[in-house]
Amino acid sequence: MTRLAKFGFIDARRTSHPVRPRARSRGIPRALEGREIFYTDDPAEASQLIGKALSANRLTVTATEGFAASLHGVRLRNVSMLYLDLHVAATVEFPKLGPYYAVHMPMNGRAVCRLGDRTVEANSTHALVTSPGQALTMRFDHDSPQLIMRIEQEALVRFLTRLLGRTVNRPIVFEPEMDLFTDTAVRWNGAIQLLSTEILRPGSLLRRGHGIGSLEELIMSSLLFVQPSNYHEQLVRPAPRPMKRAVRETLDFIEANLREPITMKDIARHVKMSVRAIQQGFRAELGTTPMAYLRDRRLERAREELLDAIPSDGVTVTHIAEHWGFTHLSNFAALYRKRWGESPSQTLRRGS
Repeated sequence: MTRLAKFGFIDARRTSHPVRPRARSRGIPRALEGREIFYTDDPAEASQLIGKALSANRLTVTATEGFAASLHGVRLRNVSMLYLDLHVAATVEFPKLGPYYAVHMPMNGRAVCRLGDRTVEANSTHALVTSPGQALTMRFDHDSPQLIMRIEQEALVRFLTRLLGRTVNRPIVFEPEMDLFTDTAVRWNGAIQLLSTEILRPGSLLRRGHGIGSLEELIMSSLLFVQPSNYHEQLVRPAPRPMKRAVRETLDFIEANLREPITMKDIARHVKMSVRAIQQGFRAELGTTPMAYLRDRRLERAREELLDAIPSDGVTVTHIAEHWGFTHLSNFAALYRKRWGESPSQTLRRGS
């Protein structure tokens, strides 16, 4: 199994041993060629498989002649790049979208989309941005394949928390229409192009398991800063609160030194505030302590490394635990199981 074959939503073996289509798929981005997740000419099966990759849905096809649904894609950790092609005109109704954000970018044709009381036409110049829990109806024109960027909700909330330096206490909701040809959209397009290049190029850092987190953060920050949302104003014009600044600087310091033996004195020296003031700021803004936050981030990074691992890496749970500052393996395993409901070794075996 290659690192990018670990798709996560649908049995990854379908990526390595796909059902061979009777008709050749069209217009697949080069980065996703050979990364077929499913192919079917049965609308009922297509609805079921789309449901595994996105959300439960009802798929309606006006004329089944020529219908052939295919999905190509890769998943990193919390960001997935998907290419969905239904070939013919069809309607897909999602009663409730799952815990992810998605940017739908038609590569040809269009899809008229209904989100609540909003109607948005997604086409080659305008993308559709969805948020978790929304009801969505998409009416695809004939020959209207879409490139879809899926970002997991938990990861985006965690990333926004670090950017703001405080708890995100309301769901992030994006404006649904994204103009792909504005000056600000250049950042989004550039991030997608970089991801495509890293997926495509043999021997890239991404394929070797390096820089995945940084690339995902580039995708997430691009979306947060480019696309209007209910948090956009706070990002582009942050309020001048000294305590929030201290918390944000502490978060940045922790993130840059996750592998180091950080103490509260180290943090206070960097932020130039007292230990007590920083702790009070963390309790007020994040409802936790700096050391508890540090432990949680190390657990998250350890999990990411366990999920990324493939048999040829030769990694062990002990090595990863020590790499992220956990010197007592039993304590690490207990904390890990409490957080994710499985042992570190179970996570590692998923790559086998």
